[in-house]
Amino acid sequence: MSRKKCLQPLQLQQNNITVLDNKKLDNKLKVKIEDLYDIQPLTKNQSKFFNLYDESSFILLHGVAGTGKTYIALYKAIQQVLSKDNRYHNVIIVRSAVPSRDVGYLPGDIHEKAEVYEKPYQDICDSLFARKDSYQRLQEQKNIKFMITSYIRGITIDNSIIIVDECQNMTDMELNSIITRVGDRSKIIFCGDFRQTDLYKKFDQSGLKKFMLITELMQSARTIEFDNDDIVRSKLVKEYIVARNVFEDMYEVA
Repeated sequence: MSRKKCLQPLQLQQNNITVLDNKKLDNKLKVKIEDLYDIQPLTKNQSKFFNLYDESSFILLHGVAGTGKTYIALYKAIQQVLSKDNRYHNVIIVRSAVPSRDVGYLPGDIHEKAEVYEKPYQDICDSLFARKDSYQRLQEQKNIKFMITSYIRGITIDNSIIIVDECQNMTDMELNSIITRVGDRSKIIFCGDFRQTDLYKKFDQSGLKKFMLITELMQSARTIEFDNDDIVRSKLVKEYIVARNVFEDMYEVA
């Protein structure tokens, strides 16, 4: 990142995007609610989430790949944070650093280590807004923050919408650490599918199944189960996932 003479004071050029100091952020460059596309649910369970969103502060979206769980969760969260009558300060996306469980093994500072795991959310924001710099701008505006589970211990998250993505790749300890970080006036949404876990080591296993059983004992928790009928990614993906589920049921493959 280097200074350019052609830019205004306190402006920098980063990845071909003009970056402004937060205190001097030009109003024309800010991401506003008007920039957000109007997204409508495509399936029955997506509609169920849209209807449930305002009623519950603890939602678990569980089910097969390609059903848009993360997409609709991020859309609703951003929509609420940018709205004028918003009571939440920001959206916090939490994800586990799998396969390198400890990001200390990756080169660079915290931001550089997390970049590879942030890419899906940059892509989602690109498709949600009528502009291609939305994710970076939302970060500059303090509307979005990305965290990995290694750095979530010891904090309390107030006034935020927390999206815990790919939660099947979190251990019981990680899931416990996240849910116990939720503070006052916060909403939390978990997205995942225990069938898609990347954790196979004996002492590093997914805690999602146990977590789901625990949430069944909680009156405030709401779970929406996404199935093959909710797959919206493509016909090929739907055909493959249906075939894979049939295969695993036939041969009892975990």
